[in-house]
Amino acid sequence: MLTHVWGLMAHPQREWQTIRKEHESITHLYAHHVLLMALVPVICAYIGTTQVGWSLTEGHSIQLSALDAFFAGIAFYIAILTAIGFMGTVIHMLSQRFSGHPSRRRCIIFAGYVATPMFLAGLVALYPIIWLCIFAGTVGLCYSAYLLYLGIPPLLDISNKEGFLVTGSTLGIGVLVLEGLLAVTVLLWGYGARWFL
Repeated sequence: MLTHVWGLMAHPQREWQTIRKEHESITHLYAHHVLLMALVPVICAYIGTTQVGWSLTEGHSIQLSALDAFFAGIAFYIAILTAIGFMGTVIHMLSQRFSGHPSRRRCIIFAGYVATPMFLAGLVALYPIIWLCIFAGTVGLCYSAYLLYLGIPPLLDISNKEGFLVTGSTLGIGVLVLEGLLAVTVLLWGYGARWFL
């Protein structure tokens, strides 16, 4: 798992070729990459919200109890895992209009690896200042967009020209999904999961 994380961050074009040769299953992707990487923002947010507290304004922070943060973390984790599958399905639907016609399996695997920078951006939740989290999320999103663009031709068998269209459409939908996750995150981590249960 860590070899793909490092490879996608350090030399993404070569890493996409390696991932393509593996013929990985969705189960293997989730077991060896997504389930572990999705824990990064969840655990960091748990620590940050219970030890430091969300800082929304100067001098005012919201700190959760361990139990509230635990339930919020479970809901957040499920939301992340669902978002990966949803984005893979979106990529699959968008790619059917073009020459490659990749399988749904390959599209979900692609989405799982494209999300790697977003998972790593979750490290800043250890010290959950809202502007810092937004900055890290923006950097993660930009690098995910770069991985998306680089990975479409080798992994999904779609040309660069067609891949640009798939990238743009996927990014548009992905930003909406990300905004939804951010809204859920603010509600869950800001006010506690018991408020919803």
